[in-house]
Amino acid sequence: MAKQAGKIMLANFSLGMKKEWKGNGTPVTITDTSINKMVIEGVKKYFPTHDVLGEEESHRPNKGEFLWVCDPVDGTIPFSHGSPTCVFSLALVKDGKPILGVIYDPFMKRLVYAELGKGAFLNGKRTRVNKKNMKSAVLNWESNRSVWALRTKFKNCFPMSFFSFIYGGLLVATGELVASLYTWGFAHDAASLKIIIEEAGGTVTDLRGQDQRYDRKVNGCLVSNGVVHKDLLKILKKFY
Repeated sequence: MAKQAGKIMLANFSLGMKKEWKGNGTPVTITDTSINKMVIEGVKKYFPTHDVLGEEESHRPNKGEFLWVCDPVDGTIPFSHGSPTCVFSLALVKDGKPILGVIYDPFMKRLVYAELGKGAFLNGKRTRVNKKNMKSAVLNWESNRSVWALRTKFKNCFPMSFFSFIYGGLLVATGELVASLYTWGFAHDAASLKIIIEEAGGTVTDLRGQDQRYDRKVNGCLVSNGVVHKDLLKILKKFY
């Protein structure tokens, strides 16, 4: 499904893309809805007793222990405006805990996936977080409220925003960034990273440093290499 989602993203990617704006102020495209529907149909076919929680559409008749949590295009803002910093994301959640996750960047053909207890992989090869501290650290920081506090405390760090938490998290899992921050409350924006980052040797919590379920509303999400996690939580404590 990840590979098929990637084909749909590539086929529809263009400048001047048609989009609509949802009530929360974010865009949605035919790509988002098509991929979301494809995932629901796939789960219904191969796992008929499982449910789906998707950004654009959900299918939850069973109310069982297994839930597929899908973000068809994480980073619809850049995607719909001609920037390829976006990914497909899917996680299998059992009783609120992700046990399998996959992220696919079709533009760079990066497929990152993990299964509980079996490690994280990038295109079939084991991938791990880096062990850098906050000196000269690069991170995906989706928070205007706290960015200046971050730069004041750590003058040599380099926060940026991809407008895609999971895209930033993919780069944490592959050792490029030290952290990625998400301050909203949607589980589909974070579920896949919970399992992938931890299997890559990193740390994942909510904005207060607590573990949380990923089958319902979340309290944001911070993923990191583990080395910088406590330092970043101290910054966030002042704002969230």
